[in-house]
Amino acid sequence: MIVQQRRVSKSRKGMRRSHHALVEPIVGTCPNCGKPIKSHRVCKACGYYNKKKVVEVK
Repeated sequence: MIVQQRRVSKSRKGMRRSHHALVEPIVGTCPNCGKPIKSHRVCKACGYYNKKKVVEVK
């Protein structure tokens, strides 16, 4: 059975968790309509990607 040998310090615990932070998604603007979109995604408002019509939007 595993038994903790020593208490983990606040510093060591913080260093271990340093990569656990949430990151905000990178948002750009659509060159066609100007709405905010995620990078490398088709615009949901106009259906354009890379200045080409890809999806027909209702």
